[in-house]
Amino acid sequence: MKITQQDVEHVARLARLTLEPQELEMMTGQMDAILGYVDKLNELDTEGIEPTAHAVPMSNAFRADEKKSSIGIERALQNAPERDGSCYKVPKVIE
Repeated sequence: MKITQQDVEHVARLARLTLEPQELEMMTGQMDAILGYVDKLNELDTEGIEPTAHAVPMSNAFRADEKKSSIGIERALQNAPERDGSCYKVPKVIE
């Protein structure tokens, strides 16, 4: 697959990038190499291969939910700077 400088200029314009002539030449070579690699990957026989989102098998690392008792109001409020009964007391931020 061969990419032209006009293709790179078009992509740069879509991305709102201004490329200097030497950058344009460099990007043309790099993008051509990338597209050549992708074209080479298209030659592989992937018949019967199931698409995946990860290269290795993934499983959920979370534990199962367990029902537990609450820590209680007193323990939840023990480090509160101020409290009003069973609630945190915070400074007013909206006037």
